[in-house]
Amino acid sequence: MSRVAIRSTEPRAGGRSTSADYLRTIGVRELRPATSPFDPGYDALTLRSHLDQSAHLMATLKISMACWMIADESSVRQKTADARAAGVPTVAGGGPFEIACERNALPEYLDLCADVGFARVESAEGFTSLSESPAQIVAMASERGLEVEFELGEKHAGAFHAGEVARLIRDGHEWLDAGARRLVVEARESARDVGLFATDGRFDTSLAERFVDAFGFERVVFEAPLKESQFAMMEHFGPSVQLSNVRLEELLRVEIFRRGLHSDAYGIEALRPPGPGASRSK
Repeated sequence: MSRVAIRSTEPRAGGRSTSADYLRTIGVRELRPATSPFDPGYDALTLRSHLDQSAHLMATLKISMACWMIADESSVRQKTADARAAGVPTVAGGGPFEIACERNALPEYLDLCADVGFARVESAEGFTSLSESPAQIVAMASERGLEVEFELGEKHAGAFHAGEVARLIRDGHEWLDAGARRLVVEARESARDVGLFATDGRFDTSLAERFVDAFGFERVVFEAPLKESQFAMMEHFGPSVQLSNVRLEELLRVEIFRRGLHSDAYGIEALRPPGPGASRSK
């Protein structure tokens, strides 16, 4: 994406200072959006306010779970329209996708997502099994003007092991080859006993590195729903790591940590601002 999270603006008329001026002065990196927050059912006005404040920091916005399917539809359409106007692609979460597939209603589901205004759907096998191939699913979505991303990992099978990661990497390549835009590594809303996280929340760095080695930071996104998981990911991988399942009200905290402006990040070499004169684009 071309949007840059720290906007390079000229000083205001009359010589007034701006935050962008100050961040340049202290050498904070200019970063492309790398966080995909989620909306678990906020009202449309709240979401609009977050877009006004933070759209330039969002890679995508997931309208999560099935909440949007039972909310007042005009409100949901307002959300996707507001995000589109702000330049933020919206993603329909993977749970409704899986139910649609299990009930043999995938065409109808994709029709609905396109009509409501989503830009992308998340496909998954988190609690069901797909009968359609990745190529078939991507083609069906593309016919309706929708992009696809795929979530790697089951929701109820516990933390990953090495053999499972090898299989997920093979699956990921198949989805990317079929045209999926990116891959999302499962962590649910708990980051406990799921995906890369042990029962006590510890983050398995060696397994995470295998996903990055296989797909690169541009194509793999790590769900990091809690402060501990978010900070651990950025401390280990640096500012380029893509995160998702971040609550809207936590987005700014994630982004100051990513830029080394949080007290816990300033002492981390990979995150601390490089200083004036250094290359600040990332």
